[in-house]
Amino acid sequence: MELLQNPEFWIGLIKIIWINIILSGDNAVVIALAARSLPAEQQKKAIMFGSGAAVVLRIGLTVVAAKLLELSYLQIVGGLLLLWVGTQLLHGEDEGDEGDSGKAGLWVAIRTILIADLVMSLDNVIAVAAAAKGSMTLLILGLAISIPLVIFGSQLMIKLMDRFPIIIWFGAGLIGWVGGETIVSDVALKSIVETNGWLHYAAPALGAALVLGIGKMASAKKPEPSAE
Repeated sequence: MELLQNPEFWIGLIKIIWINIILSGDNAVVIALAARSLPAEQQKKAIMFGSGAAVVLRIGLTVVAAKLLELSYLQIVGGLLLLWVGTQLLHGEDEGDEGDSGKAGLWVAIRTILIADLVMSLDNVIAVAAAAKGSMTLLILGLAISIPLVIFGSQLMIKLMDRFPIIIWFGAGLIGWVGGETIVSDVALKSIVETNGWLHYAAPALGAALVLGIGKMASAKKPEPSAE
């Protein structure tokens, strides 16, 4: 009860809720993009597996995230992985239409979600840990709050993507943006970025443009369906 009467606890909790609302959106977009072309039953499985993975990864990374972000080149590798994930998600809908590909499609979606979650959860964990200020209660609450946000956010995004396909491109662009942002945040590039502040904006924009450009080329190369 003493904890509940502490205004710092409530301020920290409000910060964590706000951080989760903002940052869990990235994870929800990835899960929605990866699962959108699966049958309804497999969509549910992909969302549950993907959301569960995001939470498990956050719990595991809570202990080591700060140390991991101090390693040179780790965020460069992570950012490049996100760029790859973004391009895969854009032309992924062209694959797996054959009869026995359903199970394979589900595991491809889960693998894609796992890779993206691993990279993006680092920033989420750091932000929540900073807001928690060493409070294990706030840290656990932050992780618990992220579960429904990711699950319901993913379901909402899938419905929106079905209704407004342009959101698929916005989502892939967002992943490319986060990828570019992740690369330029690496400690190995710190001095270069500090000297050239414009890289903070140019790298994410380039990442988004790269993902969308490759996706556009892949769409243009897609063979026309047979008229037979």
